[in-house]
Amino acid sequence: MTALLTAEQTAFETQFPNQPFRINHGLVGDARLTLPAILELVKALPRDRIEYNSGKAAVSQDPSSTPLVDLDPEEVITQIETAGAWMVLKRVEHHPTYRALLEEALNSVAKARGFKSVKDAGFTDIQGFMFVSSPNSTTPFHLDSEDNFFVQIHGDKQFAIYDNSDRSIASEDQIEHAITKHRNLKFDDAYAARGTVHDLKPGEGVFVPYIWPHWVKTKATYSISLAITWKTPEVKRRNNLYLANSMLRDRGFPQQAPGLSPALDGLKVAAVQAMAIAAAPLRQSEGLRKVIRTLVLGKNANYYYRDKAKPKQAGM
Repeated sequence: MTALLTAEQTAFETQFPNQPFRINHGLVGDARLTLPAILELVKALPRDRIEYNSGKAAVSQDPSSTPLVDLDPEEVITQIETAGAWMVLKRVEHHPTYRALLEEALNSVAKARGFKSVKDAGFTDIQGFMFVSSPNSTTPFHLDSEDNFFVQIHGDKQFAIYDNSDRSIASEDQIEHAITKHRNLKFDDAYAARGTVHDLKPGEGVFVPYIWPHWVKTKATYSISLAITWKTPEVKRRNNLYLANSMLRDRGFPQQAPGLSPALDGLKVAAVQAMAIAAAPLRQSEGLRKVIRTLVLGKNANYYYRDKAKPKQAGM
């Protein structure tokens, strides 16, 4: 079987998983990653796994003022060339067809690194995020809570990744906010020298390490991209610490950054894991997922339901 994700072997040996690097992939032309198939996926997904807004966002976009489009999710896909929109379909691994695609792609990486399977390679909590964007759209500066092989399927993109290894671009408090509240970060032109802009064409991609900030822009045609993500046990533990700290901070209890108090960190992780186990049966319901997000992450946790531009009032 032909490997779906490939890179220079030295990249897997010396840069993975702590440094970004370019990759190639064999997913262009896959019927699962075409607009007709994506339209059917939109129809099948629960509403809380679809987020979209105007593509006319700034790199340093305030999430509370993100411009919107007056379209339904299906209309965004059918009108993507002219919609002026950006859309992400979240957690596509819940659909068996896409789960198989994600596992096949990561299995090729596991084997390139000398492992027999994705499990042996430590790829757990495998998730997929499909991006469909109109021409000349921007994904604002942000960071993600997982490692990510980002692959370009249709159209061209600029993908800019910024070095956050020294935490001067995003502090621990900003990282916590991005992981638990909203992913967007403020961008400063002073960061530019520490970033690398990758021009991606179909068949190309980039590995984005955990919590490395980045922004993305489409070019002259609509874009389809796929983020193939996973979390190692270490990443899941750190995310749980950010979640615990955020919940306690919201309730008036100042918190230390992860790692400064190992014993207390262990208690926090255990508490978050216990809550997750208790909530798991409830998360089968979209309505209950919405309630849980509000209780855990705050009143703005379901911001992506605010997806349509408000109609103008008469006389305005």
